[in-house]
Amino acid sequence: MYQIDDTHDAGLQSWVESANHPATDFPIQNLPIGVFRRAGSRETFRPGVAIGDHVVDLLAARDAGLLPREVAGSLAGCEHGELNAFMAQGPHARRALRRALSEALRSGSTAQAALQAALLRQADIEHAMPCRVGDYTDFYTGIHHATAVGKLFRPDNPLLPNYKWVPIGYHGRSSSLGVSGQSFLRPQGQTKGTADTPEFGPSKRLDYELELGAFIATGNTLGSPIAMEQAEDHVFGLVLLNDWSARDLQAWEYQPLGPFLAKNFASTISPWIVTMEALAPFRAAWTRAAGDPQPLSYLDSEVNRRQGAIDITLEVWLQTSSMAAAGQAPERLMQSNFRDAYWSVAQMVAHHSVNGCNLQPGDLLGSGTQSGPEDGQGGSLLELTCGGKRPVRLANGETRTFLADGDTVILRAQCQRDGFRRIGFGDCAGTVLPAGKR
Repeated sequence: MYQIDDTHDAGLQSWVESANHPATDFPIQNLPIGVFRRAGSRETFRPGVAIGDHVVDLLAARDAGLLPREVAGSLAGCEHGELNAFMAQGPHARRALRRALSEALRSGSTAQAALQAALLRQADIEHAMPCRVGDYTDFYTGIHHATAVGKLFRPDNPLLPNYKWVPIGYHGRSSSLGVSGQSFLRPQGQTKGTADTPEFGPSKRLDYELELGAFIATGNTLGSPIAMEQAEDHVFGLVLLNDWSARDLQAWEYQPLGPFLAKNFASTISPWIVTMEALAPFRAAWTRAAGDPQPLSYLDSEVNRRQGAIDITLEVWLQTSSMAAAGQAPERLMQSNFRDAYWSVAQMVAHHSVNGCNLQPGDLLGSGTQSGPEDGQGGSLLELTCGGKRPVRLANGETRTFLADGDTVILRAQCQRDGFRRIGFGDCAGTVLPAGKR
């Protein structure tokens, strides 16, 4: 598993002053990876690493001879704005890059003068998807979400009998994945209607889902399952993921084969991938409640039991169009923690491949909605409003049962633990636009 070393030292300072601010998501202890270009330009997207309110242009640093030879060579294939080639090299390449940048960005580094030329302000850049996503699978690991939603439809039996035995998931649509700042048209489709004939039109029950996404690094060959002991070696890092959902379309179509048009119109991720190495100080024991079944052997390992959970505080914020017009900041709707997920990242990888399915570099695994155990910790409006029966009231007097046109939803996340620097994920924002014409 991931070791804590001097790159995690809470006392480590950077010559990039903004990285030393206590509130930054991107101190030198984080160093998340993404792709970027100058805002408004037609430049090719290129790989970068966030540090404070700046980004290190990795190709500029490489071409200037500022990276060790091994690290410079590992970036080959990333010149066209996709990290897949780097991801495919596995944890060794990722750790070498982290080490090189940590040393170069530290206060007192002899690389400061030269490396400053490879820095750009994040305010001056724009992002794209960090990699080519061949396949996207969405899991259902949030037991509190599964229970709350189940109670809406099956009060006497909210959890189906397989939930505590198997990590439930479905294959999503990778082509409609977008990066933070994504705007999308309100989806249209069939709903049940009030008579025998279904109705067609814009969704009236549009919702968000608070999730994390895990990007695959190295894949596996078809027919060769990934064992639990090696599962996290195949994971590059985590992002925030908003899996937008049209609840009324979903209710009509999801049986007998599951989500379809209610899910495939848009999904939004945060632009910076927080690596598994950066998350090392925030690991926690993975446990099951007394009386719950223990996982089958292929979903169990000593390492997973010891530190398979990750302590990540998750939040949803909302800014309506009226709030934006009045210059009002977004309002927080809820807070939960990924530590409460019923299944771990390693278990998602092991289960996905146990039948021989071949995962590939850049594949994305969604965690499913991460709700908390307490009232008001629902990771979707479906939960917060009890299926639309109890509207959420905002500070400006507006109410929401489901999302309105012009609403911007922002997901945020952070990791904090005594003795370590706080790190964050950056915003994952998306805006609902009015439905288009058919």
